[in-house]
Amino acid sequence: MNTLVADKDIDWKELGGGIKRKIMAHNTEMMVVKVAFETGGIGAMHSHPHTQASYVSKGKFKITIDGQTKTLSEGDVYFVPSGLEHGAVCIEAGELIDVFNPLREDFL
Repeated sequence: MNTLVADKDIDWKELGGGIKRKIMAHNTEMMVVKVAFETGGIGAMHSHPHTQASYVSKGKFKITIDGQTKTLSEGDVYFVPSGLEHGAVCIEAGELIDVFNPLREDFL
């Protein structure tokens, strides 16, 4: 486990559709992931057993959680309890910082 992480030392993983991510740090209890979106990029509606908290570090997004949609901008946060369906549409190119508990093994 790395405790001091430099962004420049981690490569982006292209996910397609104008989205890419970096796994910044993780252990078995928590994972921090940076996700970059081009304008129009869509994080399709999905659910997972992990609790998720996300910080909008750049840009503007329409975030939908459990049927409720709100536009969030730089500095805003959203929280997704385990099992709720959620997704994102990027309105203005940006970046999300996602924190998962426990880690997303499917991302490794």
